[in-house]
Amino acid sequence: MEEQIAELAAQVAAIEAKGNLTNTMFAEAYYYLTIPLMIIIHAGFLAYEMGASRAKNALSSGVKNILAFAFVIPAFYFFGWWVYWAMPTGFSLTAGPNGISGAEYAGAIALAWGESANFMGPNTEDQIDGVFWGAFTLFAATTASIMSGAVIERIQTVGFVILAIILGGFSWTLAAAWGWHADGWMVTQWGVHDFGAAGLVHAVAAFFALGVLINLGPRIGKFNADGSANHIPGHNMPFTATGLMLIIVGFWGFLMACLVVGGEAWSWGANYTTIYGTPTNLGALAFNILMSIAGGIIGAWVMTRDPFWMMSGALAGIISCASGLDIYYPALAFIIAFSAGILLKPAASILEKMGIDDAVGAVTVHGTMGIYGMLLLGVFASGYPAALGEGAAQVSFMGQLGGAAVFVAIGLSTGYVASLILKMVGMLRVPEAVEIAGLDTVKVPAQAYPEGIAASPPASS
Repeated sequence: MEEQIAELAAQVAAIEAKGNLTNTMFAEAYYYLTIPLMIIIHAGFLAYEMGASRAKNALSSGVKNILAFAFVIPAFYFFGWWVYWAMPTGFSLTAGPNGISGAEYAGAIALAWGESANFMGPNTEDQIDGVFWGAFTLFAATTASIMSGAVIERIQTVGFVILAIILGGFSWTLAAAWGWHADGWMVTQWGVHDFGAAGLVHAVAAFFALGVLINLGPRIGKFNADGSANHIPGHNMPFTATGLMLIIVGFWGFLMACLVVGGEAWSWGANYTTIYGTPTNLGALAFNILMSIAGGIIGAWVMTRDPFWMMSGALAGIISCASGLDIYYPALAFIIAFSAGILLKPAASILEKMGIDDAVGAVTVHGTMGIYGMLLLGVFASGYPAALGEGAAQVSFMGQLGGAAVFVAIGLSTGYVASLILKMVGMLRVPEAVEIAGLDTVKVPAQAYPEGIAASPPASS
């Protein structure tokens, strides 16, 4: 009898081990697939910004996007990933995990980083860390792409790359450590909840861009002497609209990667959760992403009838709902997204009246709508547990407001200071003659349209 019990126990253990392995392998494959989906975001930004540029700057805008993608990857590998894991409790704040201070927690992580090197390269015993790192790296690269559209047609390439490294390797990662980590002090103390990174990715990147724009200045010819603004159209609206649609496709991978897939590597079991450990599933994303896309497009169409703002409305719809995509009811997601689409163009016009030349509306789409979404979550999800565990802080309007303020401060301060330094050393803006001639003519050893752009034949009478 004892032998039979022992044999049965061994069989159960084997089944459990096989199940854990299967769960972990699924999680590994899941995150691996989010990476190429998120790369589609960058294909979208590439097309979007090249189309939104004038023909004389099209390739320069494309080169800038490709370089941002390439440089942010090693920046996040060598520095950003460490910031995320080392600083969730702040630089010297108290209330770290297990009762230790924030400084002690960060110090322990720093000392252990040498041992963690085993998880930063090929390791047959580690089935998850590489692909999880890859997903986070694409979040970092996305922040640089968000910033890139705002500054097209007048920024120096090297200066832009430096800014992309700072944003992707430090600024957003610090925000993520504080507000997108189960031990993050903003989560444990303020109850900040930002499932889809409306604030800590989109708003941080957008307000970083705003800090840069303040020092960079508007494009030549954007504003008149009386302060009124001129519309500077891109050379290829269909290309821009296609790029925006590709970004929406890539958003599915971005938001997939915001889920934590249960498995042997995770302490909370084999279910889907948010980064905070709270329950959700792919069904919530399927309902709410589609409803927010539709709501944003319809709202912008009602307000403007403009194809550019309609497609931007799709992005604004997703971003305005991103903080609560894990918990919203689909009808509520649609209403929030619709309102974001309505507000989009008026908000962009206010920024323009302040003398800010945001070439593609990135500050409004990603920043204003990201903060708008965070605050609405504080209204509609007030009292919801912000993280897993007994005694966890609850979502509140004041907590979301405080979190939004921190995200804005991180982005705006680092973007402003970094670009100011670059401006002081002459590395921020191209010379006036170069801007007038076109960056492709001077800075890129190729032409987007060497034979010119074919003109449409005149309409017959």
